[in-house]
Amino acid sequence: MRRRWGRAGVDAAGSLHNRGVTTWRPDIPDRPDSPLLRSEWSNLPGDPDPADRTMIAHATAAAVLRVARDSGSDPERTRRLIGLADDVGIDDIAALWCDAGAATLPGTLWSLYLLRTWVHRDGIEAARLFAAGQRVAEVSTVVAGVADPPGPREVAELGDAVLTSAFDGDFAIALERAAAFCRVVAAGRAHLADDCPDEDESFRQTRLADGNLRMAQELEHAAALWREDELT
Repeated sequence: MRRRWGRAGVDAAGSLHNRGVTTWRPDIPDRPDSPLLRSEWSNLPGDPDPADRTMIAHATAAAVLRVARDSGSDPERTRRLIGLADDVGIDDIAALWCDAGAATLPGTLWSLYLLRTWVHRDGIEAARLFAAGQRVAEVSTVVAGVADPPGPREVAELGDAVLTSAFDGDFAIALERAAAFCRVVAAGRAHLADDCPDEDESFRQTRLADGNLRMAQELEHAAALWREDELT
């Protein structure tokens, strides 16, 4: 499955689209301005063709995960990798990974960074949706592990904790935790859509809930592939 940046882009206010996280398509630069991400681009003149882009996406994703896991108990390096989107920009990460398949390592890391960007940029909305979904998605709420009551700080901490676990702990469990968060948010959107008197807004929230659910399913599938050593 191929994914477009518009499917799960972060808008200027920080919400997400199609996968429930919303609709901003940035001007994606040709080459990312970061030593870690730029290294695989340096020998390619001009705009790489699709095959080269696929190679670069996989190489850079593997490099990020390798650096993270090789850092061991270096909390500063882990912190920098967690904040990679803050340092180099979500646009640069999009340029590398957003078109990778959902069942690939770059596509999966893209989902985690995108989710973290949303909960940091739009924590109030993310917390509101999560709180609304807690009542109807109790199991996923427990798996997600967001502190109760959920507020902007708590959901932002979840975004950081998922990446920390992906880098320092069990990668599959980190994916399942992110997926559970998406399921709770999807349930919250659906619940609010049912009670919304504005028909257009109700439709929008229902569509975004479908996107959240799809993102959850993709992350759960990626977790299963990781356990089988098949997440390429």
